[in-house]
Amino acid sequence: CSTDLRDGNQALAIPMDPQRKTRMFHMLLRLGFREIEAGFPAASQDEFAFIRQLTRSAPADVAIQVLTSAREEHIHRTFAALEGMPQAIVHFYLSTSPLQRRVVFGVDEATLIQRAVSAATLIRTLAEQQPDTRWHFQFSPESFSATELEFALAICEAVVAVWEPTPHHPVLLNLPATVEVASPNHYADQIEWMDRHLSRRNAVVLSIHPHNDRGCGVAAAELALLAGAQRVEGALFGNGERTGNLDVITLAMNLYSQGIDPGLDFS
Repeated sequence: CSTDLRDGNQALAIPMDPQRKTRMFHMLLRLGFREIEAGFPAASQDEFAFIRQLTRSAPADVAIQVLTSAREEHIHRTFAALEGMPQAIVHFYLSTSPLQRRVVFGVDEATLIQRAVSAATLIRTLAEQQPDTRWHFQFSPESFSATELEFALAICEAVVAVWEPTPHHPVLLNLPATVEVASPNHYADQIEWMDRHLSRRNAVVLSIHPHNDRGCGVAAAELALLAGAQRVEGALFGNGERTGNLDVITLAMNLYSQGIDPGLDFS
């Protein structure tokens, strides 16, 4: 999944306007991406307008992913932007690390889980009101790599229970190294632990979203894939907020070198 239009856009001194975003969107299609995180429609009018534009131009076999916080007003704005989209991934996040629970939210674990459940419930309800779109749901426990594994599992399980996925219509659980706080083998161990403990594992696509604070984003992705991850989020050349996202081109070329075709064409 390319995050160039959303996470990569945050790295630019002057963010892309809808016209530049459109040119890059078509380039990503030519490269072979079929899941593209296109923006955060509740963040600005430009972001909202670009998503509305894609409802008229996105190919039916491409899933347009949009990011939203767990706030009710952001979720409503997100679904307003997606009205008429052929296929969409609604990706919501909630910070889960102990530092953020204590300093940012000032809540306990049970309260944060209830916030996640409320957001997931609203997302499911709004999706059911727009049956012409092929919906997919995604949840990110933000700062997963700095979160106790037992709590990360508990909040993911609570969200999955609301969405009731099946092997034929799975949900996406995206486990980000929002800040790369440890070595790649440690992140891979965390992914493997989640892979082994999720109760509805056959109805979950396990996704990763490495950042590059330690310069090890590609290594973390490769080890996480070996540990059970099935999907990767990243940006071309690693563009992204702060120290950057996973460099998708390097990862893809590394996979090619090992005889694995990632389905992207950089010719």
